[in-house]
Amino acid sequence: MTRWPLTVRGTGAAALAFVCWVAGQSFAIVELLYVSVLLSVVVVASIATLYLVPRTEKVTRAFSPDVATAGGDIDVRLRVEIRSPLPGAQGRWADALPAGVEGDASGVFPEVASGWGTTGATVELSYRARAVRRGIRAVGPLSVVTTDPFGFARRRHMIGRSLPLTIAPALVDLGPLAELPGSAGGSMHTATDQLGQGADNLIPRHYLPGDSMRRIHWRASAHRDQLMVRQEEQESTPEACVVLDRGRARWDADAGRAPGADPGFETAVSACVSAVARLVHEGYLVSVLDADGTLLAEPIEGADAAAIDELAVAFATVTTRHDGAPGAVLTLASDATTGPLVYITGVIGDADIDALARLPRHSSMPVLLAVAPRGDALARAAAAGWRAAIIAPDDDLASAWSAAVDRGARRVVA
Repeated sequence: MTRWPLTVRGTGAAALAFVCWVAGQSFAIVELLYVSVLLSVVVVASIATLYLVPRTEKVTRAFSPDVATAGGDIDVRLRVEIRSPLPGAQGRWADALPAGVEGDASGVFPEVASGWGTTGATVELSYRARAVRRGIRAVGPLSVVTTDPFGFARRRHMIGRSLPLTIAPALVDLGPLAELPGSAGGSMHTATDQLGQGADNLIPRHYLPGDSMRRIHWRASAHRDQLMVRQEEQESTPEACVVLDRGRARWDADAGRAPGADPGFETAVSACVSAVARLVHEGYLVSVLDADGTLLAEPIEGADAAAIDELAVAFATVTTRHDGAPGAVLTLASDATTGPLVYITGVIGDADIDALARLPRHSSMPVLLAVAPRGDALARAAAAGWRAAIIAPDDDLASAWSAAVDRGARRVVA
């Protein structure tokens, strides 16, 4: 509610009523007294129509898309339902935008007809905003400044409540892993060499009691003069691992306070989700871990696009954690040789590279992405077998990824 309920026109009418009253009393002019009383009544009635007449308002807010991505645009649609016995004049509206969302969320509120029917009057509003920072942001409430039919009085009031908008990390389209064909790559690669899991690869074996007659391979049986059955060649799903080092010492202090506060950490989160999306697209079963071994999401099956969307939503609120040693990841990765291993971190020095030096030998493609490496840390990482690259906030993530993946080990991209 505004402090002064009168518009410029209403203030002028009130001032004129006061002047007429003073002049009428001073010069004994009855007509001026009549004008003064009339103006005063109109001004008071105008205020009463806004503040005393019952009025029911409801707003419905919708986002398109439902989940925004950092750096992307979002369309906001508002449907305002108004029930009032009196019509409303043209006014102004504004939707409250939180930090992390930018745009011109204001405009002219149209005239509204009176009505107490089942539907009342409906006003459709819309605007486009830009999601700047990751997180869950509260959009609203809607603020409307209305005036009376004479334009003498005004009232600012809030309609409805705020609605949370989920802003997921930016998903960057990273280049393919063309260097890993056959059994070293994901199912998108191995499909060219072997049929899918559970498929009939026409590998006959001798018939054993209990085998279904439907599995008899008649051609092989005729060729060998004994019953042969088809045997399925079971294939294990290739696995990959993406590690996001959330240790507080790696990042700026703002990264632990709220999502979207530290540009470096935002780049790392975007790189993590994007790397997972690429590996899933390649057909890998991808595990997403913290550097302390904590599982950040359920393992994602190859080609599961819906799970990628769920991961992006889950990572909308990820922040840093208290520091811990990466021993769990080292033990996990050292148990057996795995597929690609993508390790994403912030500030990293020589001591950290020494701790991670034995991981590359257990991965078919070890990739190290660092936001802020110190000294010759990346050179040491490349010497240890990592495909290392810098992913600074202002750099092109896709280019850094491609350079690290395509150029192979013992190469540093700065």
